[in-house]
Amino acid sequence: MAKIHIDFVSDVACPWCAVGLGGLLEAMRRLDSEVDVELHFRPFELNPDMPGGGQNTIERLMAKYGYDREQVQANRKVISERAAAVGMPMRMAEDNRSFNTFDAHRLIHWAGLQGQTQQIAMKKSLLDMYHHQNRDTSDAEVLAQAARDAGLDESAAREVLASNRYADDVRAEEDAWRNRGITSVPSVILNGQYLVSGGQPPEAFEQALRQVAQES
Repeated sequence: MAKIHIDFVSDVACPWCAVGLGGLLEAMRRLDSEVDVELHFRPFELNPDMPGGGQNTIERLMAKYGYDREQVQANRKVISERAAAVGMPMRMAEDNRSFNTFDAHRLIHWAGLQGQTQQIAMKKSLLDMYHHQNRDTSDAEVLAQAARDAGLDESAAREVLASNRYADDVRAEEDAWRNRGITSVPSVILNGQYLVSGGQPPEAFEQALRQVAQES
C-alpha cells in the first residue's frame, strides 16, 4: 500500500477549504484499500486582523474584492451547493459574520498532537461552527464546545484556550508556509512535492492520489 503525506494548508474561515476537505476525505475513503494517507492540517489566516465581534461577511467580501451584493450572493450560492455535495453543509445568510480564527488554529494543532482522527474531527467541528452554525470562533466557549462536539477532552481544550499554548507553533507554521510561497487556500501538498489548489471535487483528489501513489 502506497503511503502519502498530505499537508492541508487552510483556514477555518475559508469556505472553499471546507469544500476541498470534503472532496479529499471522500477521495481517501474511495482509495482506503490502496493508499495510506498521513494527513496534517496546517494553519493559514485569511483575516488575521479581524476585530473582536467579527464583521458582516457580505460587506467584507464586497469591500475586499470590489464585488456588488448580487455577485457575492451568487458566489456564495455556488460554494454552498458544492459544500453540501461533499457533506459539509453551510448556512449562507445575510447576517453571517466573519471571525478571527487564530485560537481555532491552536486547537487544531493541539488535536493533531493526539492523532490524525482527532485532528480531522476537530477541523470538521470548527468548520461546522463557522460555516453552518455561524458561531464566533474567537470565543473560548464556542471553541470548547467545538472540541466537545469533536469527541475531544473539553477540559483539556479549555486549558489550552486559557493559556498561550501552541501560539508560537501556529505562528511559526504560518510563516513557514508563506515562505514556501503559499498565498491562497486551500493548498494541498502531497509528499512535499505536488500541489493541488482550491476546493477540488473528490474526483480531482482521487486522480492526484492515484498518480502520486503510482510514482512513489
